[in-house]
This record gives sequence, C-alpha cells and structure tokens, in this order.
Amino acid sequence: MEPITVTRFAPSPTGALHLGNARTALFSFLLGRASGGRFILRIEDSDRGRGGPEFIVSQLADLAWLGLSWDAGPDRDDGRGPYRQSERGPIYDGLYEKLEFEGYAYPCYCTPLELDVARRAQLAASQPPRYPGTCRGLDSAARAARAAEGRQPALRFRVPDAGVIEFEDLVRGPQSVAAATLGDFVLRRADGGPMFFFCNAVDDSLMDVTQVLRGDDHLSNTPRQLLLLQALKMPVPRYGHLPLLLDASGAPLSKRRGSTTVGELRERGYLAAAVGNYLLRLGHTGAPDQWVEPAEFARNFSLDRLGRAPAHFDAAQLDHWQREAVRRLTPEQAVHWLDAELPADWSGQQRLEFAGLLQGNLLFPADTADWLPVLRGDLPPLTAEDSSVLAEAGPAFFEAALTAYHEVGADVGALGRELKQRTGRKGAALFMPLRIALTGRHDGPELAALLPAIPAALVRARLTGAARAH
Repeated sequence: MEPITVTRFAPSPTGALHLGNARTALFSFLLGRASGGRFILRIEDSDRGRGGPEFIVSQLADLAWLGLSWDAGPDRDDGRGPYRQSERGPIYDGLYEKLEFEGYAYPCYCTPLELDVARRAQLAASQPPRYPGTCRGLDSAARAARAAEGRQPALRFRVPDAGVIEFEDLVRGPQSVAAATLGDFVLRRADGGPMFFFCNAVDDSLMDVTQVLRGDDHLSNTPRQLLLLQALKMPVPRYGHLPLLLDASGAPLSKRRGSTTVGELRERGYLAAAVGNYLLRLGHTGAPDQWVEPAEFARNFSLDRLGRAPAHFDAAQLDHWQREAVRRLTPEQAVHWLDAELPADWSGQQRLEFAGLLQGNLLFPADTADWLPVLRGDLPPLTAEDSSVLAEAGPAFFEAALTAYHEVGADVGALGRELKQRTGRKGAALFMPLRIALTGRHDGPELAALLPAIPAALVRARLTGAARAH
C-alpha cells in the first residue's frame, strides 16, 4: 500500500497573501486532494522581528475564502503540531543537541564583522562567498576562550568536504549540487533563534509531509535541507520548485513590492471561484479552456503539466474569469455579492429583481453605481455621440414615444409597433434613441427587461425631457 500524499502550505506572517503565494497554496492543496491525500497549514513565524498576528488572521481568512480547507493547522492539531513554529522551540532544541552531539554541527563564534570581512576577501579574489570554516576545527579550549570574551555562538552544520547532493525536482527534473560549494550553514542564530530552512525542513519531516511545492527562490535551500534531514535520519519529502509569478514589469510578485493581494481582490468584489480559475492556469496547462467548477479543480490538476517558465500576472485574464463567475451566480448569490451597494430601503424582492436584471452587466459590486440612477434617479450627462443620436431622432419622435407609452405602457414590443406606425422608424433607428433617452446608455440589458423596472413617472419625465431638449 502506497503512503498517503501529504502536502502543505507554510506562509510566514510578514504581510498579506499575494497571488504568487495563493497560487503555491492552491497547487499544494490540489496536489494533496488529487490523490485523496491530506493538506496541512503551518505558520512559519520563527523570525521574532518580523510579522504580526494580524497577518496570520488575514492569511487564514484568505485561504478559507479561496476554498483551501486544511486537514491540520494552527486551529486544528492532529497530534503532529503545534502548527506554529514559534511554539516548537523545545522540538528544535532537541534536534540541535543531537546534531552537535553526533558531530554534524558545531558552535561558531564569528562576529558579523568578521564574516563580512571574509566575504569581501572572497569576492575580491573572484571566489564564491561562503563560510571559510574559521570555527570548524576549534578545540574545547579555543571555544572556551571565545565564550569568555562574551561571544554568543551560532550553530553551524558541518557540510561534507566532498560529494554531490542529487535530487529529482518535481517540476524541474534532475538536480545536482557539489557539497563543496555550499559552505557550512547556520542552523541557529547567535541570539538562539532558529534559521528558517532548519525549521522548514524538520517540520515537514515531523509532520509527515511527502511532497513540497514552493517557489524556485527556495531551490538553493534544498541541498542544505537534504543534508540536514539525512544527518538526522529523518524522512525526506520530495521537493518541487515553481517558477515565480511575475508582475507587469517582469519583477516577481512580493509583499515588499506591494503586489496585489488576495484580500484586495476580495474587497474589490472578485469572486473566489474566478480567482481560483485564474490561478489554476498560471504556469499550469492541465485545465481546459472553459470554466471549471472549484469542486473539479483537483481533477484538472497534474504535476506533469506544471511549466518551468515564469508566468505573468494578467489583469485582463483575471477579469475574464470574473465575468464567467458572475454569470454563474444564482440570484440569491448575486444579491449577497451586491448587498452592500444596494439601497437600504429596497425589499428582498427588489434586490432579487435588480440582480437578475443587471447581473450580466456587472463585473464588480461597485458597478451598480452606474445602473442605480437608471432605475431611480437622475441620469448622468450624455456623451456627445449619444446626444447626437437623440438630436437626429428629433422632438417629434420623443413626443410620439410619450404618447405611445401612455397607451401601451412598458410592453416594449407593443411600444415599438406603435412608435413605428407613428414615426416610420424601425430597428436601431427606433430603439437606440429610445434606449438612450430612457437609460442614458446605448448598452446593457434588453430594453424589454429594463423598461418595466423603471418607474412610470421616470419614463414619462425622461421622454418629456428628450422631446424638449432635442
């Protein structure tokens, strides 16, 4: 029996979730769900000087909004937690002791200034900067002397002098790195704080994670993490590194650059299903061209369809899927989506009628501001093009329309027949000036559906105004 697939998403609470993070979370979630496996959420808050609890709250809310339900996480422990790194200190301390006792790690007393001097010397000699091994061979007396000076040691991993670290990347294929190029790396800082990639690696192993998808900015960490887990004799997950998601300028999306966040999209009125459909296709060719229901995302996801080239954020494509999502809302869902923008004095039935009438013409809830005046207020000024349409129709046309409306009411078919008989106009020459006079727009829902929703007093006032103005 094959082991169950376990994937994870492990954000750091240093900012809001942007689309690059969200894509990684989605792909990780789908990788687990596609095989009937588990998906866990871990908060990597080991950096004491960065982030805050408000970002944890917002990140969890964003992931839940996207529909990425986790089987275990900071709010639900399965016995492998805690799922916040800041609460796992005793676990890390035990592993540090084990590594040092077995000779895989040693204390390093080098100061930041000494490390910087060594780095500059290596660069000046056209050598790759890496730790020169200053403290690697210190005996107990030398260590005691440095401690007596008040130096607090970091803990470094003793990288093998020779050999090659090889692994099969889930996205990029075979990878190999010579151990001698790595240099002894820090596991624990001098202030006692754990290094990110130490926690990241051991937590994945202890939480039984089998496959890790993450950005390719973490690719250089992988050889170090493999050495670390092998030294600890702990299970090693398989790693896959996704090309970064780039913004319009070609730079990677990032918190520091102020890239568009999931929370911002949600506040603007984007629907979760639209964002999901968009992300599913960013660097992944497994989805069909047509709409995919979120419940079917996992069936349309495949590791072997992940691309190796960077994907670019395209706002037009996101808006395309937003239109598709809006079109699929039920009337009740549409009312909920629009609720904050609708007049407070409208009844539930009025809200349903408005949503049903205009749903196909709205991209965001704020777009209702363009349509509410059509139904209950003063129309905005006409464009020069629309004004010319009304002027060409002339006052007699609108006087005839007013008379016809008095006789047949809001039945557009009957109104059109009566107006054709009175003016001789037909087709666009008849309905376009009528539409513009009544709605202030030349686009939108069919006039047959729109006209009955406009109060009769407003219809008469608008036709009278068009007759007087033109």
